[in-house]
Amino acid sequence: MTDKSNNNKAAEQSKQDKPTTAQTAAPAKDTSTTTNPTKAPAKTDKTEKKSGSKTGWVAIALVLALGGGLYYHGHQQGLQQQQHIDALQQQIAGMKAAMQNEQKETIGMINGGFRSTEASFNQQQKSIDALQTTVAELKGNNPNDWLLAEADYLVKMAGRKLWLEHDVTSATLLLEAADHRIAELNDPSLKNLRQAMSNDITTLKSLTTVDRDGLVLRLTSLENTVDSLPLANAILPKAEAEEQAKTVSQSVDDWKTNLMTSLKNFGDHFITYRKRDGNVVPLLSPKQDFYLQQNIKNKLETAINAVYREQGEVYKISLETAKKWAEQYYDMSSPLTQNFIKSLDQLAQQQITVKYPEQLQSQPMITKLVNQVLRNKMATIGDTAQPVKQTKPAVKPAPKAEAPATEQKPAAEKPAQAKLETTVTQPAETKNPGENKAKVTYSTETTVEAK
Repeated sequence: MTDKSNNNKAAEQSKQDKPTTAQTAAPAKDTSTTTNPTKAPAKTDKTEKKSGSKTGWVAIALVLALGGGLYYHGHQQGLQQQQHIDALQQQIAGMKAAMQNEQKETIGMINGGFRSTEASFNQQQKSIDALQTTVAELKGNNPNDWLLAEADYLVKMAGRKLWLEHDVTSATLLLEAADHRIAELNDPSLKNLRQAMSNDITTLKSLTTVDRDGLVLRLTSLENTVDSLPLANAILPKAEAEEQAKTVSQSVDDWKTNLMTSLKNFGDHFITYRKRDGNVVPLLSPKQDFYLQQNIKNKLETAINAVYREQGEVYKISLETAKKWAEQYYDMSSPLTQNFIKSLDQLAQQQITVKYPEQLQSQPMITKLVNQVLRNKMATIGDTAQPVKQTKPAVKPAPKAEAPATEQKPAAEKPAQAKLETTVTQPAETKNPGENKAKVTYSTETTVEAK
């Protein structure tokens, strides 16, 4: 409207100015075109009126055309701006509605997740209370289970003592202690188990008892006496038997025969020699004596190791070898050597190997019984309280805000981003069941961006 009023004022001003221009230009035309002084004024006035009217109409038409163009252009610009404003308002309204819907959905999901978590926590608290009650009942009402578990442990320890350490005495005592624990249960259904334990105890007591420590001490004592054994002199092989000399008779009549016999015996014994078949064992040097002593000690050490390992054959071979060397190189007439050989013979007669039973009859029976009791208890606990699985609520993506189509291309819109985080923390079990607490934390983050 302002542009139109300005155009009208300009057109009126131009109309007022144009007659003046025509009037001022007229005198110049009079001086140059006419020579007749009498007709010149009338013609000039008519020409001025005609030219002034044409110029005015042209100016008015131009002003009207210019004003109409300006008005049309301004009107179109106003319409475009109004349409753009309306589109922006609709876009803002759509985004507000989308944000409100998204906020409502997020709040609903948070509330639903909180309720679900609270219900799950309450259910888990009930399960924990039930488990604690069950454990308390098991501890207080079934003390016999501990006696059974202790008996199982004692039987296993008896097996280890028997097969790993070969300690029959300790294994027997452990089995007797396990049988005493089973007897304290006073359960008639365990009669077969006690019978198996009695059989195992009888079997172990019937085994041959080997005094390993005593054997080792005696062998060590013999090892210390090796250095004091006297060596034998040079050993010669036995000579061949001599022919028995003829004797003279007591009769006088046989004087010739007796004379010849006496001469022959004198000649045979005047120079004598004996024939010996075999090797002569010479005297040992001090160095060889040392090696002999160390070899005999080594054989005795081998016998000591064989006692602990229950290697009967190695034990006997070592003692026989030591005895052979002692008889060959030491003085057998010495009491020390005789006692040494006698002790080796006595030790060689000792039995160091024991045939142990391959398995205790009571061990598989009591192990099976303990496992059965344990499975029954676990089944009871599982039936009393079943664990509850916690479900996390699903988060749906927020809908996109739609903007109406406009002449100009709207800016790209980013979908609303919703983030829901739920954390449930349950502390470990404490001594007081009432002190168990759960911490529930919700964190919600919503971001809406639009350009």
